[in-house]
Amino acid sequence: MSDTIAAAPKLKYEQLTEQILGAAIEVHKALGPGLLESAYEECLCHELNLRGLRFARQITVPVLYKGINLDCGYKLDIIVEDTVILELKSVDRITSIHEAQLLTYLKLMNKPVGFIINFNVAVLRHGIVRKVL
Repeated sequence: MSDTIAAAPKLKYEQLTEQILGAAIEVHKALGPGLLESAYEECLCHELNLRGLRFARQITVPVLYKGINLDCGYKLDIIVEDTVILELKSVDRITSIHEAQLLTYLKLMNKPVGFIINFNVAVLRHGIVRKVL
């Protein structure tokens, strides 16, 4: 019988998502809750850049309807390393519609991991929802 303990399973894209969440926590520590989503987006993009992460912001999300990609006006907030979708919020609480929006963006963009990050909380870890396809 072996005395080794099985390692905990790794999360999908764990190293990348740790860097992203570290950047978000840094922004939240500096700014705290109560600002508009746009302020958090600007600061988070600056923090991602400082960490050497590639990102794009305000990306059009096409809706595939009967074989045609249509521009229906949907835009996701940030995509990091062409892999992780970030939906930023500054709301009282994350609701099921926010989670459904993120899941839909993950499916439409064919991306594996996404986060809702609600900066309008006292402790940021209470404002983070992770979704994986």
